[in-house]
Amino acid sequence: MLMGGPRGQFARGPAQPLRSGLPRTLPRALRYLAPSWGWVLLALIGLLLVAVATLLSPQLIRLAVDRGIAAGDPTVILGAAGALLAVAAVRGLATFFQGYGSERAAQGLAYELRDALFTHIQRQSFSFYDTVQTGQLLTRITSDVEQVRQFASAGLLQFVSALTLLLGSVVVLLALNWRLALLALLPLPFIVLTTVRFLRRAGPLFGRVQQQVGALNALLQENIAGVRVVRAFAQEQAEEEKFARANQRLYATGLETLQLIATGFPLVFFLGNLAGVLVVLVGGLEVIGGMLSAGELIAFNSYLAFLLFPLLALGFLSIAAARAEASAARIFEVLESDIEVRDRPDAVPLPPVQGRVEFDHVSFRYPGDQQPVLDDISFTVAPGETVAILGAVGSGKSTLVNLLPRFYDPTAGAVRIDGYDVRTVTLESLRRQIVIVLQETQLIRGTIRENIAFGKPEATDEEVRAAADAAQAAEFIERLPQGYATMVGDRGVGLSGGQKQRIAIARALLVRPRLLILDDSTSAVDAETEAKILAALDRLMRDRHTTVFVIAQRLSTVRDADRVLLLDQGRLVAQGTHEELVAESQLYLDILGSQLRPEAAPAGGA
Repeated sequence: MLMGGPRGQFARGPAQPLRSGLPRTLPRALRYLAPSWGWVLLALIGLLLVAVATLLSPQLIRLAVDRGIAAGDPTVILGAAGALLAVAAVRGLATFFQGYGSERAAQGLAYELRDALFTHIQRQSFSFYDTVQTGQLLTRITSDVEQVRQFASAGLLQFVSALTLLLGSVVVLLALNWRLALLALLPLPFIVLTTVRFLRRAGPLFGRVQQQVGALNALLQENIAGVRVVRAFAQEQAEEEKFARANQRLYATGLETLQLIATGFPLVFFLGNLAGVLVVLVGGLEVIGGMLSAGELIAFNSYLAFLLFPLLALGFLSIAAARAEASAARIFEVLESDIEVRDRPDAVPLPPVQGRVEFDHVSFRYPGDQQPVLDDISFTVAPGETVAILGAVGSGKSTLVNLLPRFYDPTAGAVRIDGYDVRTVTLESLRRQIVIVLQETQLIRGTIRENIAFGKPEATDEEVRAAADAAQAAEFIERLPQGYATMVGDRGVGLSGGQKQRIAIARALLVRPRLLILDDSTSAVDAETEAKILAALDRLMRDRHTTVFVIAQRLSTVRDADRVLLLDQGRLVAQGTHEELVAESQLYLDILGSQLRPEAAPAGGA
């Protein structure tokens, strides 16, 4: 589950301003087009054919005017018309190849980017999720990827097309009449300057828009996930106001973007039209003076339109480029984020474990925190032992067990399983032998059977039913209309807390772990059901010689454990059996009286 708060690295505010008006991260994003190079090539061939056909058309019109209409020769007119029809057909077919190839390539780019983002997010350390808002990640993998895809599909192709048409038009204009061409090109430097200035201002602004879209998504996701809490405390109005403020910020930034576009491009249009006015004025005088034919002036004006259209198109494409650049920067902000917990280059697979666990002077501090959560913890657990962990709220119980599967790495000391430092073995081989059942049960969208078999998809129906029976879940599952084929909604909606916990325990039992961690995993079931579950767990775990860590919430748990670890403010202050700690530790007695729930009723009790 992706979690995080406002202190996350992607929630700090708008993206950093671009250092220049030229894109920096967008070309890196476009490298993901490489697997679709064939479609890119098809689009480029179509683009070149369109450009050649477009540049050829005015010459055919000039021929029809000067040698057909002016000379009164209908044969030339018919020939030019036929040639124009053929050119139009070629251009239509080439346009299809251009559009289809570019869209296929862009879809491939989006696929590669989404896949890379999801893979990187899946491999991230827990510390990453501690500081990142879920909505910001969702925006990057959906909205930001879509912005880059749209630019790759239409913007990039139009950019190359506009550039090709621009250069081709300049060459033909200079060949037709170099003096008139230089006159037409006078506004070009001012158009380029206006576009560059727009890019410098637009990059950070579009980055801000995407940041605020992410913040809005994060707020929406948080509200939907916590809708029961919101309504339970009658906070609908407060949440609506919070959303309205975030929505207002996005609205204001959108208006700022609109103002930038509205004030920048009228000047570009004016400069483009000014070139047309100069050509009509000077060219018309040259036609009257006999220095230029009417057909040549018509052709010249057509090429001038081909020149001005790419210039204006490049101006509009700069908007798409600025948006795509801002989104690409946000995508690479995720892709380049460090994975703190990863396999070392020399990591080896962890062999099947016996279950011996050693904490050797282990300390841990969360990134950015000054105080350690765990401070110089040392103990050794023999294979098959059941260890209860006890301590006040915030004493480091959950953090301690999270070090075993390397959800975090200790900042000092070492955690060893069967003598292997967990940092020296591959994560997959380590985590496949450790199962955690949490108090806050997470179920996937799918059937109950798929949830139970999540860690062992190849499990048979008999194995799934046996695990459900041991977890005291079989009875309620079989009462459901569709039994094990019953669909589970988001976050297990439709099931009670106790039912979800029993499914999670069945999921753990199915994989037959050699090391099991239970974090108050029976808190939502009644006392009688809990007694049955604990009895089944105890029997199965001892049969398999499984090492068990239990974050204790009931007196029966600590009483029956082989050993109790007592934590206080991140330090291991006592360890021993229940009887030993009762005799030796006043803190233990205080916690027994203030925190632990009464014992569960015996399995056969009422």
